[in-house]
Amino acid sequence: MVEAYLRQSPLSQLALPSRAVSEAGDAGVVMSERPFRRIVNLRGDPKSDAFLSAAKSTLGADLPLAPNSAAAGKDTSLLWLGPDEWWAISEDNTPPLADKLRDALSGQHTSVTDAGEGYTCIAVSGPKAIDTLAKGCTLDFHDSVFAPGSCAQSDMAKAAVVFHRLEGETPSFEIYVRSSFAEYLWRWIEDAAGEYGIAVTG
Repeated sequence: MVEAYLRQSPLSQLALPSRAVSEAGDAGVVMSERPFRRIVNLRGDPKSDAFLSAAKSTLGADLPLAPNSAAAGKDTSLLWLGPDEWWAISEDNTPPLADKLRDALSGQHTSVTDAGEGYTCIAVSGPKAIDTLAKGCTLDFHDSVFAPGSCAQSDMAKAAVVFHRLEGETPSFEIYVRSSFAEYLWRWIEDAAGEYGIAVTG
């Protein structure tokens, strides 16, 4: 893991803090970066009571078992990525999740990988968020298909991403993308949202 004092956001060259506003006004799309999340890739047997119990005791919630579903743990978001694979995501100021999970799952046939340094999170929300994302992704983001609390792996403008739709009346998404594609994807989304009006928040 990179030392804290050496960390640099993948979008630092865009000087987003200097563009940030406190109120989005009439903007159809609101964008922000949420960098330095702790992302732990967890793999295990969903039919194992011991695995599920240890994960729950560490994460503060049951792992979501339904395809493309998400759950909220103790200061943690849990995303279903596959039949035996999840992401556990937390803010950077929490204790290392990977170490806690490895301790709790010691002796079990599992995999715990700290993937946080390889990704950043781009948040996209607003009344025109779905229209914007639909320009670059074939997923159906309609409420009846991709409701709040859903997640999915897909491609966005040819970049591999993980979508997490947050709860709330206004469409709001967190998009996790590899750091090497972060600037490209930000610029693509910003261009796609141009016709709707854009606000950047901190």
